[in-house]
Amino acid sequence: MKHKFDYRWKLADTNFTKNKGTVFSCFACGGGSSMGYKLAGFDVIGCNEIDHRMMYAYCQNHNPRFPFLEPIQEFKTKEDLPPELFNLDILDGSPPCSTFSMAGSREDAWGKMKHFREGQAEQVLDTLFFDFIDLAKRLQPKVVVAENVKGLLLGEAKQYVRRIYESFDDAGYYCQHYLLDAQTMGVPQRRERVFFVCLRKDLIDKVLCQYDLFNAYPFLDMDFKEEPIMFGEVADFNGREAKSNVIRLLWENRQHGDLSQGAANERLYGKGSNFNQTYVYLDRICPTLARKESCLIHFEQPRFLSANEVCCISSFPQDYNFAGQSPQYICGMSVPPVMMAQVASRIYEQWLSKI
Repeated sequence: MKHKFDYRWKLADTNFTKNKGTVFSCFACGGGSSMGYKLAGFDVIGCNEIDHRMMYAYCQNHNPRFPFLEPIQEFKTKEDLPPELFNLDILDGSPPCSTFSMAGSREDAWGKMKHFREGQAEQVLDTLFFDFIDLAKRLQPKVVVAENVKGLLLGEAKQYVRRIYESFDDAGYYCQHYLLDAQTMGVPQRRERVFFVCLRKDLIDKVLCQYDLFNAYPFLDMDFKEEPIMFGEVADFNGREAKSNVIRLLWENRQHGDLSQGAANERLYGKGSNFNQTYVYLDRICPTLARKESCLIHFEQPRFLSANEVCCISSFPQDYNFAGQSPQYICGMSVPPVMMAQVASRIYEQWLSKI
């Protein structure tokens, strides 16, 4: 077997065992993380989300027992939370992270109000991680998992990592982080993400093993080496054809090896361009999917990715109900389910199964 989890799957065909423990997901988006936990055998009992359109899509696919549509700042202090939330195995969260991304002048956005799209409430995005830790301190789950962008580990953003560690320590957790790449985990996409995995301090002695003989804290193996999946395995060329004259001109002047359409623009006009759609090659792993629909374009044809291609490279189920929203937006905003299933499986095998 090449891969532990199949990236091509359907919700209708999957028998979720729900015997590994309970999970609650914050910043749940369309439920990429939640589907990963389900694939790994966990019972996802609820979610917190601020975007009503994302919550609608989540509920259409997950039917959670405890959905909370509100800002996490309100949710973390809510008085009438169900008792099940105070007995969780895992509290999961992917705090919105665009202010830490490696695109643009990210430091200029720190501390400022921002929303991802029209209709969503504005928030100071770089404080949401600490609101999430406040919730963990209150609920005291056995394990906390927080996913974020690679940029959090770079440059001035590293000061936030120190604060994150200090905040988790104050909340009663031993924290460690991992930079993981989905392409090594059975996902047909290059997608680097940082995962903070935290164990409640009173459980440390229960999970220490022989590998931790000279360590005060438990080691968690997150080394993945699954065989890469080339884009040609998932390509169907059924996506929307590029209509823009500029995009088609740049595509017609492409050269093999170009990473994006910006290379052709440089050759034609001697300058950079905003038309920097990234090329997808059949014999290569698909580049990182962003939430913008036209960010990826086939090198072989002037077409953007189809909904099926987007689902495949994101390891989203083939029968996912996008509830009228863009597949690329939801998948581009979500943790690939198979990526999270891999992380969740390691947490259960090495930690939770011993508690």
